[in-house]
Amino acid sequence: MATVRIPPVLRPAVGGEREVVAEGSTVGEILTALVEAHPETREQIFAEDGELNRYVNVYLNDEDVRVLDGLGTGVGESDELVILPAMAGGSLPA
Repeated sequence: MATVRIPPVLRPAVGGEREVVAEGSTVGEILTALVEAHPETREQIFAEDGELNRYVNVYLNDEDVRVLDGLGTGVGESDELVILPAMAGGSLPA
């Protein structure tokens, strides 16, 4: 099982946990297991087409999975996934 580090914005949806353990051999399988266990996380993690939401970044051992094999990236039992919501918005003072 891989460890998934949960960002503060998603922690209420996973019972306040900072980390959860999920089963799967790919990033997609692990994130799907996370979403099945904690359905409130689905909209934050996955887009309607089943791909990663464009406003979320997922790292496998410090490597962006988008530059690897995306959701098909293989994951070992001792690996760590980190979910980071992208920061956007804001404006300069007028």
